[in-house]
Amino acid sequence: MSAKFFDKKLKHSCAWCRYGKKSDYTDEIFCLKRGVTGRFDSCRHYKYDPLKRIPENAKLSGNYTAEDFEI
Repeated sequence: MSAKFFDKKLKHSCAWCRYGKKSDYTDEIFCLKRGVTGRFDSCRHYKYDPLKRIPENAKLSGNYTAEDFEI
């Protein structure tokens, strides 16, 4: 499960950066290094903060049978 949080191939985003803070009113990010940026922008100061990222929910197939719930 932790591999999803620390994926090396994850695209950089100011929304997940240590230096960024999401605006309460718009989709903009307030960056300590660059000022106001877009959500999917990034710069050379990017440092990933896993606590800021909310991973996508797992998709359930819904094809369950009574046998799936037996012990």
